[in-house]
Amino acid sequence: MVNLDRYKDMFDGLNAKNQGAFVPFVMVGDPDIQTSVNIIKALVEGGADALELGFPYSDPIADGPTIQKASLRALSHKIKTTDCFAIIRQVRDAYPAIPIGLLLYSNLVLKRGIETFYQDAAKAGVDSILIADVPLREAERFITVANSVGIKQILIAPPNASEETLAHIGQQSQGYTYLLGRAGVTGAETAAATPTHELIEKLTRHKVAPPLLGFGISKPEQVSEAISAGAAGAISGSATVNIIAKYLEQPAEMLKQLKAFVGEMKAATVK
Repeated sequence: MVNLDRYKDMFDGLNAKNQGAFVPFVMVGDPDIQTSVNIIKALVEGGADALELGFPYSDPIADGPTIQKASLRALSHKIKTTDCFAIIRQVRDAYPAIPIGLLLYSNLVLKRGIETFYQDAAKAGVDSILIADVPLREAERFITVANSVGIKQILIAPPNASEETLAHIGQQSQGYTYLLGRAGVTGAETAAATPTHELIEKLTRHKVAPPLLGFGISKPEQVSEAISAGAAGAISGSATVNIIAKYLEQPAEMLKQLKAFVGEMKAATVK
């Protein structure tokens, strides 16, 4: 197994250019397999530094209506986990260097078996996995399997995390740390709160993996604010998925709008 560290390479490259990372999220298989491949490629062509990808799930408790609908669209086309990995393999073949992360729910992993899921993810070219409904205290078994196959288990830093929690994240985090912009479910409708310098300083003190701010990021100025506060970059999900939903009947326009959106968000990462 080749020991790649695409996240380190990405952050090193961005730091050299004095930029933060912009990471869009989309649901794999939304609305169908070929369009999904085209969408993900459009994100990369638009300037995404890394990808955060969801797998369709019937009960996405941490997601707002936008991403829930994306799941349902994919499920209506009978998209399965195996299809998702096949899509990711196509993307990985086209873009060997870009970090690819999964953000999903534990039931999808447990249904396939933790070892099997992580092995399949590694074979598809996945760099990291974040399981939204697994709290830090229950993450150990996932971290162990992730380490065994060369995948980074991404951990969440909530805005009100205790020193003890941050210390634990510092010991275990790899790749990047998902910094919650606010509590609640995902959605572009409710803006992220810019993290305080104090929180970022705490994260730095505990040597956590570089923090990316997620939840409620939909505008370039929010990306700029996150980076000014010391975050290593920002993740935008619902705003990206909203574009897909808006142009479902106009696939060419959808891809054009996605590229433009990513370009605008990426431009805001310059420090």
